[in-house]
Amino acid sequence: HNLDTPTIAAINGSAAGYGMDLALGCDIRIMADGAKLAAAFTARGVVPESGGTWILPRLIGWSKASEIIFTGKTLLAAECEEMGLVSHVVNSNEVHAAAFNMGKAIAKNAPMAVQASKRMMRMGMNETFNDHVHHVFLQLLPLFQSDDFKEGMASFMEKRAPEFKGR
Repeated sequence: HNLDTPTIAAINGSAAGYGMDLALGCDIRIMADGAKLAAAFTARGVVPESGGTWILPRLIGWSKASEIIFTGKTLLAAECEEMGLVSHVVNSNEVHAAAFNMGKAIAKNAPMAVQASKRMMRMGMNETFNDHVHHVFLQLLPLFQSDDFKEGMASFMEKRAPEFKGR
């Protein structure tokens, strides 16, 4: 949860219990059309111990999370996409390529800006809008001084792809 580096789950099979919590803990989830997520905790006499009780209600709301956790429900890929638990559902033979391509799309951007964006999103979950805007401003100050910001602006003005170095 506290990693500044974006994480992508490529779900190609069943992810039950801890596996479901691990996948939900990733920033982006890409799921095979035949894959499943199973919140089997209560059916085994335990609670989601790996962040599921914190993550799931934030992703889909209290009522739906309650239904899934209390019943130990298994979710099919289409249900997961409909609820917003996954970003994309793809054919099972495309899961790894889709996750890799998502990673490549992220990696084309300025690394410090991506990391700061993730950090700000995480912080924003627990602060007021006014506090959050202030923290975003504080994150912008060092980014404005970075070589990547200069490269981003130059590449935009020169109508070319940027070459970020993470500095």
